[in-house]
Amino acid sequence: MLALGIFLALPMVANAQWGNQNGRWENNGQSRAEQRRRQREYEREQRRRQREASRNDDWRRNDARNDDWRRNDNYDNYGGSYQLRQTALNAGYNEGIKEGRKDRQRGDRFEYRDNSKYQNATTDYNSRFGDREQYRRYYRQGYVNGYGDGYEGH
Repeated sequence: MLALGIFLALPMVANAQWGNQNGRWENNGQSRAEQRRRQREYEREQRRRQREASRNDDWRRNDARNDDWRRNDNYDNYGGSYQLRQTALNAGYNEGIKEGRKDRQRGDRFEYRDNSKYQNATTDYNSRFGDREQYRRYYRQGYVNGYGDGYEGH
């Protein structure tokens, strides 16, 4: 009889110690307030882990896209608005990477200056951004970096 009682009580003790599969704590002799406190603690820890994982994913994504370029550490500053600068750098980089990949696939030499998009440097330009010449300078910097990444196979 004693063995039967122990056998039946064993699963309840294990479940009370570890909680159920959903992360909710079962009634193991704790008061409701203690159960809620432990549940909030568990949920807080889960949110903290999610934030940390998200931060790590952001860093990995930035590393994969050339972290220096995304933070604009290796670009000259010609002034102008943030929108002008970012639009020009992004547009130039995107066009440059396409052309770099094309030249690599065709077996052409590394030469970006003969491309008309580099020479014009006005893709995605809008007069509300400000000075066209500032835009063109940023665009060309983005283009050169994009072309290099595309030519190298990134």
